[in-house]
Amino acid sequence: MEQRTSELRSAGSAPADAAPSLPSAAEPDRASDGAGLSQALERWLQGANEKTLGSLIDLFEEKSFAILFVLLLGVPALPVPTGGATHVFEVIAVLLALQLVVGRDEIWLPERWRERELAGERQERFLTALMKMIRRLERISKPRLRFAFNHRASNIVFGLLVIGGCVAAFLAPPFTGLDTLPALGVVLLSLAVLLEDFAIVIAGIVIGVAGVALEIFLGKAVVDALSGLL
Repeated sequence: MEQRTSELRSAGSAPADAAPSLPSAAEPDRASDGAGLSQALERWLQGANEKTLGSLIDLFEEKSFAILFVLLLGVPALPVPTGGATHVFEVIAVLLALQLVVGRDEIWLPERWRERELAGERQERFLTALMKMIRRLERISKPRLRFAFNHRASNIVFGLLVIGGCVAAFLAPPFTGLDTLPALGVVLLSLAVLLEDFAIVIAGIVIGVAGVALEIFLGKAVVDALSGLL
């Protein structure tokens, strides 16, 4: 009986003496998966650091190409006619995408551009709206086919797709809103790289191709109509 009692006591005291379980080493880091993307952007906005383009690039490091494509193409992706006012953004995005294609891992920008302030009511309102969109995507997104991201070949493909979307947005006739879909395709592609979700890549490509097809179809219709009048 005494032996049985001592066994029960030792069994009852084992959990209290046991070391706490540690997280599995195989458990993924959610911040690196992109789950902390909106939180990182929010901390950057609310922090005491300078709100410059350079500090945003330093925050996202090797993924800073993607975040800049989102910022540059975010305005033409809005469903409102821009009248060609966003062409300069598309040209800058093409220059950045060419850096990806030639194999650069870090963005090169003139120091004057890196010091450009992103503070101000309009800029912060845009970044806040961007965070809301990222949060919506984070709710439905999860890492898919992560091996397809962040290596030489994928960066080249990403850069070429961005160039194609930017050129399509640039060539859209002013005040038609036809630049929206190609620009939105680039934005979704860039967010897919940030979140490492191949499903969003497919959505971005489909939307971008649809935008290009719509430009070609409507452009041909206009040319045919003008030819009929002459």
